[in-house]
Amino acid sequence: MSENPKKMVAIGEAMLELAPVEGRTFRLGYAGDTFNTLWHAAQLLGSRARAGFVTRIGEDKLSGRFLAEMEADGLDISTVQRDAEREMGLYMIELEGAERSFHYWRQLSAARRLADDPDTLGRALSGADLAHVSGITLAILSPEARETLFDAIAKLRSEGARISFDPNYRPRLWQSPEEARDTCLRMLDHTDIALPSFDDEAALWGDATPEQTLERLSGQGVAEIAVKDGAQPVWYHAEGHTGRRDTPVLTELRDTTGAGDAFNAGYLAARLLGHPVEQAIGMGQTVGGAVLGEPGARLGKDAARALAASLE
Repeated sequence: MSENPKKMVAIGEAMLELAPVEGRTFRLGYAGDTFNTLWHAAQLLGSRARAGFVTRIGEDKLSGRFLAEMEADGLDISTVQRDAEREMGLYMIELEGAERSFHYWRQLSAARRLADDPDTLGRALSGADLAHVSGITLAILSPEARETLFDAIAKLRSEGARISFDPNYRPRLWQSPEEARDTCLRMLDHTDIALPSFDDEAALWGDATPEQTLERLSGQGVAEIAVKDGAQPVWYHAEGHTGRRDTPVLTELRDTTGAGDAFNAGYLAARLLGHPVEQAIGMGQTVGGAVLGEPGARLGKDAARALAASLE
């Protein structure tokens, strides 16, 4: 660990992942949008940062294996709560070509209780330089727990941390689009860096173009925005400047699962180290592109760490 490492945390849910490998063979792993982001960022940052995943898991063997793997991969496990009554959720990826759909079993996930205790949540976030939240994180919490989370990140931000937010809209997790919009607006009041995907913003807000997403979010007071749009250019707004960066053409697409989360990892790791926005977008595109060529939501550890040289 470097002398004065940064601290990055991500808040949310990790689940058991069944990812198709070949035919009807599935690989068992662990994934979840904010976890994917934090895990990749940890591999990229190495000793330059402590990366802690703020979540809640069970006390069963599969939850214990997840915790052991996190620690072996260099993540800070002190931010993880254990729950004797619940276990981790499960999802299965179904592929049609490279495009994916999902089947979920998560209603009784322990992570839904991650913000039930304000003191425990506050200790997990304490000292963070950057905290990452998603719309999925907000959606799985009860209304009371959301308020606890909003209070905690407001306090963290007042202490100098930056807050990043990927709205990651999943309609089935919300009672209604109105609930999702109202909650996202609350979150945007606490957001320094927004990392939306255009298709989500079009679905939830009716945005016609990525430029319209930029205008809407900057109008809501978000200072730094990068809009992901699949193979299309990334549009961004930061430091009073609006621009776009073309997305490299990929020759091999195997599985689109987790590509946006991986982009977030590259982007946030670069920004945490002080790199300019355009370089951060390029790093996000590199990590996201690598994930597109692999099954499941995460790269292998060696492959992820090999990308760290791009942040030197």
